[in-house]
Amino acid sequence: MNYYAAPVRDLRFVLEELLEHRSLALPGFEEASPDLVEAVLEEAAKLAGDVWGPLNASGDHQGCRREENGDVMTPKGFKDAYQAYAEGGWNGIGVSEELGGQGLPEVVASSVQEMLHGANMALGLCPMLTAGAIEALSHHGSDELKSVYLPKLVEGAWTGTMNLTESQAGSDLSQVRTRAIPCAEDEGNHYRISGQKIYITWGDHDCAENIIHLVLARKPDAPQGNKGISLFLVPKFLVNADGSLGERNDVVCASIEHKLGIHGSPTCTLSFGEKDGAIGYLVGQEGRGLNHMFTMMNEARHKVGIQGIGVAERACQHAFAYAQDRVQGKTPKSRGGKDCTISDHLDVRRMLLSMRSRTDALRALALYCAAELDTARRSADEDERQTAQARADVLIPVIKSFSTDQAVEIASLGIQVHGGMGYVEETGAAQLLRDARIAPIYEGTNGIQALDLAGRKLQRDDGAALSALLDDVETTARELEENAALPGLGQSLAAGADDLRAAMTVVLDQGKDPDNGPDAVQAYATPFLNLAGHVLCAWQMGQSALKAQAALDNGSNDPFYRSKTLSADYAIKQWLPVGRAQRAVIEAGMQSLSAFDVSV
Repeated sequence: MNYYAAPVRDLRFVLEELLEHRSLALPGFEEASPDLVEAVLEEAAKLAGDVWGPLNASGDHQGCRREENGDVMTPKGFKDAYQAYAEGGWNGIGVSEELGGQGLPEVVASSVQEMLHGANMALGLCPMLTAGAIEALSHHGSDELKSVYLPKLVEGAWTGTMNLTESQAGSDLSQVRTRAIPCAEDEGNHYRISGQKIYITWGDHDCAENIIHLVLARKPDAPQGNKGISLFLVPKFLVNADGSLGERNDVVCASIEHKLGIHGSPTCTLSFGEKDGAIGYLVGQEGRGLNHMFTMMNEARHKVGIQGIGVAERACQHAFAYAQDRVQGKTPKSRGGKDCTISDHLDVRRMLLSMRSRTDALRALALYCAAELDTARRSADEDERQTAQARADVLIPVIKSFSTDQAVEIASLGIQVHGGMGYVEETGAAQLLRDARIAPIYEGTNGIQALDLAGRKLQRDDGAALSALLDDVETTARELEENAALPGLGQSLAAGADDLRAAMTVVLDQGKDPDNGPDAVQAYATPFLNLAGHVLCAWQMGQSALKAQAALDNGSNDPFYRSKTLSADYAIKQWLPVGRAQRAVIEAGMQSLSAFDVSV
């Protein structure tokens, strides 16, 4: 089994029933309607399932290749699949109409992104990086740069990349050494860029006619550290005054990384300025490059979380199909003692239900965050915008980190369901684990996401935004307690909320210690984020259970709703307790970490 069917039914449940299409009521989305959203989801599902999905395994087997001149060739079929995506207008789905996009809500664009990543994660990375480039350029580029580059990026005729990492500058970007030399006034308003960047996703390829690199570099007279870093736009091909493509710029792919997974995605080492220096244009203010790049990175981090959810969904589909087909063993005598498929064994069902409930919970939380981003960008009320942005700021590190960690676990469970057949490549289950494993690393490792949550996001408002979210969790818990058809869910969810509040108090109090605060945040960040992820996902499943039970009470015979209540029951009663254990980890203190001698 190596096909993918987009989870349109569950996506519609989240958009229509959990979120009640609230984004459509915001200013600027007047032309959008539930019927339009449904049509978009159906068409995106066809692109994902019929065009992108069949290339997932072949792209993994073939990989990318670098020609002698540095040009990179993607796997067979990738170029046509990308062109089908671009020509269908999908690249601009969430971009404002003012910039040439379709102007649909972020929550719809995120739904489409999940489908594409589930179908073909390696190919999906290309437009994901382009979306980030559009975001950064639209916020910080000059009018001239925006007029030249944004239309083609939005259209998808050109793609974008993010160039941060260097061999000595990974998570610590203050060590960036790439140089930007201002050109003489008579040469034009540009810079000559020289240096090398590594791990550049889709750094070179044959799917689009031009590639727009956003590059962190520093001028010769710039101060050391973050304040000396600026952001530059460096096109693969220079653009003539009439908008046509000119000569090749001085940037070349020096090598392609040999990776554990995502073989269809060309991860490149890019060399800038091997000859005269690559021509680049300043984006935004000098010395503010890292701040400007974070506009792009914030967009990318949310989408990496969604990417993990897409791979988890595909792992679910693989495992469910195999479990219902593989005949092995017998049922207990109490259930007939007959030959059966492995899906009849409760230990296998445990794995399948764990995979399904976690994937659904992660999806609901990620789309809830997307809806908050819509509100933050579009609401007519300033207080609503600020509240929504504060929630999104807290949620994004959770979405990125927790979703991708869970995706690795879900893909690993998928292999376990397959047994020995999962450990060989033919079934495709192993590829999903290999592909998923990169997501906890790039766009800021998950440890950095945890530090962002427990340090910057929590400390800056003394936990106010997260506390407000927990108020909503507790409201849901009370509603569950009042529903006799959903026994025990409310108490379990309320207990999880209590644990997260208690852990938040520890992290806040110890984080303020003038001597040990930084170490405390480091020590508690990851268990704190894991606890937050479990509680917030359980909250979404509690909401799901309430909606599903209401449909059943109103006479619906749709088995989807019964399945949803069972998934919620598992998530809140059996998965949430695993996360709740992180409170004990935090309260145990950091003495062993502080005393541990790594040299012994």
